[in-house]
Amino acid sequence: MHEAYAASQDAEGMIRVQMPHGEPAWLATRYADVRLVLGDLRFSRAMALQKDEPRHRSMPNSESILSMDPPHHTRLRTLVSRAFTKHQVNGLQPWVRKLTEDLVDGLIAKGGPADLVEDFALPLPVAVICELLGVPAGDRPKFRVWSDAAMSTSNLTPEQQRDNVEGLRSYIAEHVAVRRAEPQDDLMSALIEARDAKDRLTELELVNLCIAILIAGHETTASQIPNFVTVLLEHPDEWQRLVDDPELIPSAVEELTRFVPLGVGGGFARYATEDVEVGGVLVKKGEPVLVAVGAANRDPRKFDDPDEIRFDREANQHLGFGHGVHHCLGAQLARLELHEALRALVTKMPELRVAGEVEWKDEMLVRAPSRMPVTW
Repeated sequence: MHEAYAASQDAEGMIRVQMPHGEPAWLATRYADVRLVLGDLRFSRAMALQKDEPRHRSMPNSESILSMDPPHHTRLRTLVSRAFTKHQVNGLQPWVRKLTEDLVDGLIAKGGPADLVEDFALPLPVAVICELLGVPAGDRPKFRVWSDAAMSTSNLTPEQQRDNVEGLRSYIAEHVAVRRAEPQDDLMSALIEARDAKDRLTELELVNLCIAILIAGHETTASQIPNFVTVLLEHPDEWQRLVDDPELIPSAVEELTRFVPLGVGGGFARYATEDVEVGGVLVKKGEPVLVAVGAANRDPRKFDDPDEIRFDREANQHLGFGHGVHHCLGAQLARLELHEALRALVTKMPELRVAGEVEWKDEMLVRAPSRMPVTW
């Protein structure tokens, strides 16, 4: 973490920041302040649609489930949440385990070096989310381009922005039409039924929900797999602990989720709907607050030795999956994929090591390797 985050945590109150685009905002970096802003219903995401929201890119954030407040947010989340319960996710465990093992076995049969991102970290969550949603995993090259554009902080032209959004919406709309004609046992068919038979969401909400699930369902996990492996290989004793005792993997996933800051900075501003005191600062009605989750997860007020990796950390209440009404819907699925990914790697490739220069994503909302050559 940059030393400026620690300095801001020691400062009185919150600090004022100016993002590349949008209005100035308060920045919360302490765990208690971040948790308050994420969990207190006096802070609104929906208000951001009527404001010049502070953001990394010039394009304003579009309306989606991430920009909604209860009760509208609750209505849509309830429709999707049944597919991501712990019971439903546990039912996927044997299939996900076989998928990860098959991917690793394929790498071993092909021989190294291999790109951990392209050959393992991306195919795994893409296959899982495509299976759940009901879209062909073979279309990965198409929606990878759209996903990269959606997560980009670069200054795409308005035409490029519009083309990417419309391309993805057209793609999803085509598959919605197919599922309407031939319903299957998948999430898209269930959402279509909620739209057509029960009138519980609009056609645009249906398409946007599928888009959000598709992008979020693969981008974050595909980024965290090589992030976690990078950190573990930089701490070889911790990697060896998992090789020697794979039963540590669940606690390792929680600790690495705390330790690794996935986002490049604060995003998705929350607007105060009334005057609210946060960390000794009076946030006035209509003012935005950004939260630095990565900094909060390294706050020494909450975590002992926050800059150390400790698999034995008890009651690891990190904010890596968010908090409050916008807590990550797919957290249980992400945990399963990360558990099985690490398990397959440490058991089948105990001598895994980097075999060249790691290339990192740039101008993206998430930080992770874009290419990671490895051998074993």
